[in-house]
Amino acid sequence: MSIYVNRDTRVVVQGITGSAGSFHTEQMLEYGTRVVAGVTPNRGGTKFQGTVPIFHTVDDAVKETGANAAVIFVPPPFAADAITESADVGIPLVVAITEGIPVLDMIRVRRFLAERPGTRLIGPNCPGLITPGECKIGIMPGHIHRPGRIGVVSRSGTLTYEAVKQLTDLGLGQSSAVGIGGDPVHGTDFVDVLREFADDPGTDAIIMIGEIGGTEEERGAAFVRDHVKKPVVGFIAGRTAPPGKRMGHAGAVVSGGSGTAEAKIEAMRDAGITVVDGPHLLGRAMKDALARRGRSRPAAAGKRAPTAAPARGGAGARSSAPSQRGGKGARKAAKRERG
Repeated sequence: MSIYVNRDTRVVVQGITGSAGSFHTEQMLEYGTRVVAGVTPNRGGTKFQGTVPIFHTVDDAVKETGANAAVIFVPPPFAADAITESADVGIPLVVAITEGIPVLDMIRVRRFLAERPGTRLIGPNCPGLITPGECKIGIMPGHIHRPGRIGVVSRSGTLTYEAVKQLTDLGLGQSSAVGIGGDPVHGTDFVDVLREFADDPGTDAIIMIGEIGGTEEERGAAFVRDHVKKPVVGFIAGRTAPPGKRMGHAGAVVSGGSGTAEAKIEAMRDAGITVVDGPHLLGRAMKDALARRGRSRPAAAGKRAPTAAPARGGAGARSSAPSQRGGKGARKAAKRERG
């Protein structure tokens, strides 16, 4: 199982002939993503690499190819219009990679999407999302991902890669990894993704990576406290950032007492999330959390933890059981067996 995308997802790339669009379309095709169309105004009727048809509009692309996901590699001044174009024709998933979209443009996009609940926006200013082995939409390095059962959600692209690499090296892999982006006005948030991972039977545990600024991490933590029964490991980036200084992302800025790392970490720990002090500890903390869960699960269910493989009968099982128990009962059992 996975969330949002799988091997049946059909992708249209807006801005496929630009430098970023063409490079990452090649990467997505090499990964195995079903890129079925591209869109560049005035380039309709041509093909990308001789195989992917290019259309003038998203509407034309959807009608001809049945695309059900769009990825945006359009320059910032035109990216908001590209998002609304995909939403207007009813594409259910739109992934905006573009960095630097003006805030006022994104406010307009949010209002537009509020009237179209059938479209989910991920980003902007994000690395995209991936279900390893099935579909990659975005710019993340595909080779570090492996199919597994750990969900990853993050505001930081770089820290997403860090967590993913650790999970892969530890043999845990990922069910899906979602970068929601670091801009102050964006689409899908922590709660949206945590809800999907909580309901996904293919996800056993979750890594949640936040950063300073805003209150999304606190709301995500409250959702974990109230609704998530799976282990969650978290990290907050920007703990040493001085108030008022923007650190990396447009949304990563502490104003007064709001959005501090300390407040977010406290909220996450209060929700039962295992918060680590550095991103290099995420994978190991997850492995430890899964081990603890494995040890505690039988007791929580009110059952005795098995200490050995259950006996399936046979002479070996019958002859060894009495001698392992000892005491008066053991002597009686051994006497019965001797006849």
